[in-house]
Amino acid sequence: MARTAIGLFENEASAAAVTRELTEVGFAPAEIRVLFEPLDMPLTGVLSAPGTDFSLALGQDLREIGALETEARAYVLAVQQGGVLEFATGSGAQADIAAETMNRHKAAQIEELTGFEPVFPGVTPGSEGLTHGESTLAGRNHSSGDGARIFVW
Repeated sequence: MARTAIGLFENEASAAAVTRELTEVGFAPAEIRVLFEPLDMPLTGVLSAPGTDFSLALGQDLREIGALETEARAYVLAVQQGGVLEFATGSGAQADIAAETMNRHKAAQIEELTGFEPVFPGVTPGSEGLTHGESTLAGRNHSSGDGARIFVW
């Protein structure tokens, strides 16, 4: 059964640092996926709404790997606001290593109780970028106080 660690990061540089570290410990490039909302999305037809299409597809992908509806919405909202998601898939031990690595690089906590707001460690409320606050996590396969989560699918 595949396990996927998911971490939400404030920017691409943070996710790139995680990617480098994961490849150094043996993750293949095909096992790692970094996702952010593209700034320039092409229209695919008359009724095309690229931003909406992207968000719907991301939410569906997250639910397919086991994210609850509230988790999927929180991740989609965070990506729409400029966050970067990183996925690392492998065995149970590999997923644990990936989650630990993501947490060392300050994977954000998702606030599921008050507005699905991402909370990036070290970022104070009112600072430039996303609005942040304290977070408590409810959810699956994740250690209390850590931002990365592991989904089994």
